Amino acid sequence: IKQKKRHMGDTKHFCPVSLKENFVLYPGLQEHAAKYKEKIYYFSTSEYRDKFLKNPEEYVAHNEPLQAPPLRVCLLGTHGAGKTTCAREITDKLGIFHIQFEEYLQELILPKTKRKVGPSFDEDNEDDNKIPEELEDFSQTINKTETEKTKQEVELTDEEKAIKANLMDNRELPPEVLDKIVPDWWKKEPFRSTGFILDGFPRTSDEASYLSERGLCPDVAVYIQVEEGDILNRLFPPRLKKWKEKQLKKKEYKKKLKELKAKKRV
Repeated sequence: IKQKKRHMGDTKHFCPVSLKENFVLYPGLQEHAAKYKEKIYYFSTSEYRDKFLKNPEEYVAHNEPLQAPPLRVCLLGTHGAGKTTCAREITDKLGIFHIQFEEYLQELILPKTKRKVGPSFDEDNEDDNKIPEELEDFSQTINKTETEKTKQEVELTDEEKAIKANLMDNRELPPEVLDKIVPDWWKKEPFRSTGFILDGFPRTSDEASYLSERGLCPDVAVYIQVEEGDILNRLFPPRLKKWKEKQLKKKEYKKKLKELKAKKRV
């Protein structure tokens, strides 16, 4: 009841300094409160409170209300829950950006890896279009592709190696790598003024702590909970179809290879 009677500042219970400098609605704390012109302001840290008190006019509304930041959503859920499908529909309706975290990581290393990496993409590594070249000299082509792969691996930077390990083995990205990726969506245009749905991040408690420590607050975090049976029914049929196609290609490959050896013997 006492809280309701208080005259709150222009940003209510959000920190005015975080709004002004970082364009983020960061909840303030009562222990970091200050009074200015009979209004109470709450701040995220004591440093921001001191900064406000040095020059309060810079952080309060004058002729017009303070501009609120755009909508920022973190959309979470297990693989196959339908995050990407939901995110695309919502972004179309709201006119904000859709950032698919895993897809974004793939794009960062794609110029060097030349293909998408990860458990679901390893199956597609065999390139059956190379069979005509292999008919000319099978062993030479294998050696050539192996040396090309090692060259590609050597050229990866430490940051790119960490991203590849994340995509391949689900290893957590270190903070120094996240610092080069995540803050831009809050602080740089066009994301800063338009807003976004971040699909698939954060995935762990450490990644959630990272957002909190950097002051990168989403307005909403949505977790899509789906029954395991529903996910199985959704993902299994296309995976089975893909596996059958792969087996068929293997048969055709072996058949062509057999014909090649027969021709060489002749």
